[in-house]
Amino acid sequence: MNTIDVKAARTAAVAATIDRIREIETSMGVTRPALEKIRDELMALAAQEHLFPAGEFPPPPNGEKGSHRYLLREDADNRFALYLNSLNPGNSTKPHDHTTWAVVVAVDGQELNKVYERMDDGSDPERCEMRVAEEVMVEPGRGICLMPDDIHSIHTMGTKPTRHLHMYGLALEKLDARRAFDDQTGIVSYYNKNFMKPTAGADR
Repeated sequence: MNTIDVKAARTAAVAATIDRIREIETSMGVTRPALEKIRDELMALAAQEHLFPAGEFPPPPNGEKGSHRYLLREDADNRFALYLNSLNPGNSTKPHDHTTWAVVVAVDGQELNKVYERMDDGSDPERCEMRVAEEVMVEPGRGICLMPDDIHSIHTMGTKPTRHLHMYGLALEKLDARRAFDDQTGIVSYYNKNFMKPTAGADR
């Protein structure tokens, strides 16, 4: 299959998957059972690895930190945004929330997700007390579902770059109230929404 055929097949597969995801959210709402069904749809898409070739979705060059975030599709109202994130091993983030639902699955590579539990009542917007409640390795055949207020951190593992599909209820650059949590100092800070724009082009 040549590059043009791959892109056409990917566009069609992504559109059909998001149509089904949209129907799941409409019928079931933003619930954990709904996100599990969305995860299953995305894992079926990610299993078609030939649609997401490493040569077309490379990570930053020379083993650099950070990610290349490719926008695959987004509704006109910025809902149901699907990205492919490509990172090198050795990347990590601070614990953070999303303020919208999120589901992450793997085309290739391993990403350890630490999911945190708040130990305080959240009444102080600038401080937090939290602990790791669960660890989930996102890898081919296994994904993670996150409700809007869930807190997680990511840590890319193994020896090869990741290519992971990240699906959000609302596009990342529209999320202007996301928080980062320092599990050592307890300090809460806010993400700049512009930081979360796609970094490596779009695939509409």
